[in-house]
Amino acid sequence: MAGRIGGTGDVGRVRAGRQLGAPTGKDLQQMLEGVRVVDLTTDIAGPYCTKVLADAGADVVKVEPPAGDPLRRWSSGALFEYLNTSKRSVHSGADDLVAAADILVAGAPVDLDALWRANPALVVVSITPFGCDGPWADHPSTEFTLQAACGSTGQRGLPEQPPLSAGGRIGEWVTGTYAALGAIAAYREARRSGKGEHVDVAMLDCMAVTMVTFPSVFASFSGWPELIGTGRVIEVPSVEPSKDGYFNVTTNSAQQFQDFLLMIERPDLLEDPDLPSSPKRFARRDEFLAAVHAHTSQRTTAELLDEASLYRIPAGPVLDGSTMPEFEQFVARGVFEPNPSGRFVQPRVPFRISGTSPRPFERAPSPGQHTGTIEWGPSAPPSSAPDADVPWRLPLSGIRVIDCTAWWAGPAAAAVLSALGADVIKVESATRPDYMRFASARPPTDEQWWEWGALFHGANVNKRGITLDLTKPAGVEAFERLAATADVLVENYTPRVMEQFGLGWERMHEVNPDLIMVRMPAFGLSGPWRDRTGFAQTMECLTGMAWLTGFPDGPPVLVRGACDPLAGMHAVIATLLALIERDQSGTGRLVETVMVEAALNAAAEQVAEYGATGTVLRRDGNRGPVAAPQGVYPCTGDDRWLALAVVTDEQWRSLRAVVGDSGWAADIASDTTGDRRRNHDAIDAALARWTIDQDADELATALVAAGVPACSVIPSRDIVANPQLRSRRLFEVEQHVVTGDHEIPMLPFRFSRVDHWLRSPAPTLGQHNTEVLSEIGLAPPAIDELRRAGIVGEALRGS
Repeated sequence: MAGRIGGTGDVGRVRAGRQLGAPTGKDLQQMLEGVRVVDLTTDIAGPYCTKVLADAGADVVKVEPPAGDPLRRWSSGALFEYLNTSKRSVHSGADDLVAAADILVAGAPVDLDALWRANPALVVVSITPFGCDGPWADHPSTEFTLQAACGSTGQRGLPEQPPLSAGGRIGEWVTGTYAALGAIAAYREARRSGKGEHVDVAMLDCMAVTMVTFPSVFASFSGWPELIGTGRVIEVPSVEPSKDGYFNVTTNSAQQFQDFLLMIERPDLLEDPDLPSSPKRFARRDEFLAAVHAHTSQRTTAELLDEASLYRIPAGPVLDGSTMPEFEQFVARGVFEPNPSGRFVQPRVPFRISGTSPRPFERAPSPGQHTGTIEWGPSAPPSSAPDADVPWRLPLSGIRVIDCTAWWAGPAAAAVLSALGADVIKVESATRPDYMRFASARPPTDEQWWEWGALFHGANVNKRGITLDLTKPAGVEAFERLAATADVLVENYTPRVMEQFGLGWERMHEVNPDLIMVRMPAFGLSGPWRDRTGFAQTMECLTGMAWLTGFPDGPPVLVRGACDPLAGMHAVIATLLALIERDQSGTGRLVETVMVEAALNAAAEQVAEYGATGTVLRRDGNRGPVAAPQGVYPCTGDDRWLALAVVTDEQWRSLRAVVGDSGWAADIASDTTGDRRRNHDAIDAALARWTIDQDADELATALVAAGVPACSVIPSRDIVANPQLRSRRLFEVEQHVVTGDHEIPMLPFRFSRVDHWLRSPAPTLGQHNTEVLSEIGLAPPAIDELRRAGIVGEALRGS
C-alpha cells in the first residue's frame, strides 16, 4: 500500500482529461457505464449509495440471502423498489464478483487485505453506524439513538416539551449520499493509479456534519457561553397555520423579517426593540405568533405564497406524500417519473449534465433473479495502465475550482472538492461577501468582525479567497481570465444573477471549452419557481421532511439541517461524474443540480408509499415504525434525557434485566413487538417513572453494555467531546490568523491513505487577491489599479 498522506495534493495546472488518457471523442450517455459494483447492504444508506451509482450507469449486482433483502418485506415494498431500480440480484458467487469488481459496498467491516490481494484496484466502501474502529464501533444503535448522539434531537422542539427527533430516517439517506460521493471519488483515482481505497463511512459522523449546523464551532467562537438544558428552540416564524393547511416562511435576514412584518400588516411591530433579535423573539413567541396567526390563519396557503413572493420572502407550502407530486414546480419540470413497477411515482435523478442522458429506471430485480448469469471477466486495467511506481494521490489533485457560492449548500460542496485535493478559489465581493460571514460571533463594532462567522469557517477551509466586483467590466474581465484557467465553476445564486453579470453558460463555454459549470439553483433553471430564493427550511417543507417531524397533535416542525448538505453532496457527485465524462470526451459540460430535487430523493418514501397504498405517512413524535418502545425519557438533572429504541425481543429482555424486571414490566403485555406497540403509552409512563431517578449517561452505558440501543440526549454543541468522533478524527484544528485555533468538523468518511483532510484555514476576505490574480497574468500595477477602483479589496467595504 502506498504511504499515507496528509493531502497536500498537486495543484499544478494539468487537465484531468490529459492525466487519464487522450480524449476518445465519445459522448458518454452514462458516466459510470461499465463500472462494476457489488452491493452487500440492506436498509437505506447502502442501497441509496448503490442507487446513485446505478443511476449513473454502473452495473450494480445486489448479493442477497436466500430469503431476499429484508427491506423487500418492509411495508408495501415500495421503498425497496425505489432504492433498487436498475440493479441485478444474485444469491451466490459474491467472491468471484468482488474479484472482478471496481467497487464493493458493504454494511459491515471486511477483510481489506484479502480483498486487495485478489483485486488491488478495488474501492471498498464500508457503511456502519460508527465506523470500523473506535470505542463505540460495536455499540448497538438505531438512527433514532444516533440522532440523540449527534446533537440533532437535543436542539429541536420547545423547552416545555421533550426533545424531538426528526422523522423520515434522514440520517440514513445522508449517509448513503456521502458513501456514493466517496465511492466515485476513490474510483476515479483508482482508475488512474491502479490502487484501491477503503472509504470508511460512519453514519454518526455523517449526521454530525449535516443534522446540526456547526454548533460546536459557534460555541467555541463565542467562548463557550453557559447553556441551560439542551438549548432546543424552534424558528419564529417558521411553520404557521394557514386557512387550508400550513405555510412556511423563512426570515434569515433582518430585511426579510422587516418585510414579513409588513406582509402580515403589522408595521407597528417594527418599533419593538426586541423582535429583531431571534432569541428575544423566541422568548416572546406566544405573543408574537398570535399576531402572525391572526394574519396567516385567515388566508389560504396559495394566497400567503403570493404575498411572500411580492415581498421576496422565502416561503413554501408544507407538503406530504399525497401533495408533493402535484406541486406546480415539480409538475412543470417533470420531477416525478413512474417507477418501472407502475405502482407509484418517484423523483428523478436530481441533476442533469449537458450532452448526456440519465439512465432510464429499470425494474428492481426479484430475489436472486440473475444468479448464475453474471459474466464479468477480469477487471479492466486502469486507463493510464500505470506500473507499480505510480503513486496514489487525492482524487482531485490538479483540478482548479472557482467557487461562486454562499450560505451553506454551495460552500459545503466546494469544501468537499477542496478536501479531495482540488485548488478551490472562493470568489466574493468586498461589498457583498458570502452572507455567512454576517452570522458572526462578534459585534459589528469589533475589528474584522466579519471573519468570525462559524458557519463560514466550517464550510470554507482549504480554499483560497479573492474578491471581485462582478458588476464592473474590469471585475468581469478578471473573472473570465480566471475561468480560462479552471476546470470547474460552481455557483448557487438565483439563476438570473450569472446572466446579469454576463457570465452564463454560453459565455463560460466560449471562454473555456473545457470548463464544467455547476449551477445549484434552489428550484431549477426552469419552471414557475425558477427565480425564487429558497433555503433549507423551504426544502424541508416542500419535500415532506417537516410534515413527518413533530408530535401527532401538533404542527409540523422544521428538521433544521440536512437539506443544505444533501444538495451540496449531490452537487459534488454530479461534478465528479462530469469530470469522469470529461476524462473521456475532453469536453466541458453544464451541470444543473437542484437543491429541492436532491432533498426529494432523500424523502421519496412518502411519495412511494402513498402511490403504492394510498397511505399518507404522518408524524408520530419520538416514536417510529420499527422500534417499540422508542422515545426520550427524563433523567435526573436539569433537562436531561435518555434516548432509547428497542428493535428486537432480545433487546426488550435485556432492557428488563437492566431495569431489574420490577412489577410494571410483568404487568404490561410486552412479549412481542406488536404487544409493545399496542401498549406503548403504558410502557413509556413506566419507563419515565424509572429513568427520572437515573443519570442519563450512566444509564445509557449500562443499556448499551446489555445490547440495547440507547444514548443520552446531548446539547448539539457537545458533539465535539464525543469519544467516538474524537477517535475517528472528525474534528481537526483550524489555525486562523484572525480567530485563532478552533476545531472544525471535516469529511464524515475516511480514506485509508489520508491522515487529515484539513490543510489550510478558511480565507480572510480577499486574502489571496494578489497571489491568484498574479497567477492569471495580471502584473502588480494592474492589481493595484483594481484595488484603487474598488474591484478587489481585503476589508468589508464601508467598515
